[in-house]
Amino acid sequence: MSKKVYEALNWASSFLKEAGREEFAGEVLLRHVLGADRTKLFAVLRDEIDSGSLKQFEEAVREHAAGKPVQYIIGQEEFYGRPFLVNEEVLIPRPETEELVEGALKRIRAMFGNPKGLKLADIGTGSGAIAISMKLEEPGLSVAATDIAEGSLSVAGENARRLGADVAFIKGDLLEPFIKAGVRFDIVLSNPPYIPEGDMAWMSDIVTDHEPHRALFAGSDGLDFYRRFMEELPAVLNSRALVGFEIGAGQGEAVASLCKKTFQSANVEIINDINGKDRMVFIERM
Repeated sequence: MSKKVYEALNWASSFLKEAGREEFAGEVLLRHVLGADRTKLFAVLRDEIDSGSLKQFEEAVREHAAGKPVQYIIGQEEFYGRPFLVNEEVLIPRPETEELVEGALKRIRAMFGNPKGLKLADIGTGSGAIAISMKLEEPGLSVAATDIAEGSLSVAGENARRLGADVAFIKGDLLEPFIKAGVRFDIVLSNPPYIPEGDMAWMSDIVTDHEPHRALFAGSDGLDFYRRFMEELPAVLNSRALVGFEIGAGQGEAVASLCKKTFQSANVEIINDINGKDRMVFIERM
């Protein structure tokens, strides 16, 4: 049975609402299927959808109703104004992480002036969003990134290729590849796993059933990876260096305390995100 665009949208909206999902997802999915931006979609509201596109759209809506994130269905998410490919091998980039990139850029310029030739490492790169954005925003940086999973590195490499970013991707566990190679850095950034394992019970199934658990959970208190960073960072940081972490809301004091114990003379700062939640910790080693 044929449907007009507005009829398909109405159906999707009520179907998703009934399933307890965001109704707006219907519009995002239809725009993807029709290859239309918002303006074009509203211009064709009374047009009929061809049967192939309608079938594809209805399948996508059902997938999302069943819990699959919209970003995995359409295969991408925007980050720092650029489209990044995503699949179930990588965490979907979040707006909060854009604030980590923004904060790092601001501090790099204040600390070092011209960043040309500075070496930056992004640890646990996932889709490559942080590493690629930093390289494209400050092309003078020399950027390397690690991840423990081949699948993630494959996505990150493809994103770098598509977006034209010269980033070295290395398979390895946290900073180990750099420690072994004796490489040192001026800047280290990371959005590591930071969710306490007990939180899994009440989290949305959209996250827990689809996004990679290795990128989400970190022990009973969510701080396991920050503890490991404190052990490994001294071996790879230059005497003057910047470190930036994304953290979970409510973890600011605990992470800052770990940082202060390791880097006693450094300036350690807890930064809130746009929603007023503690979301970043920066270490400035002068």
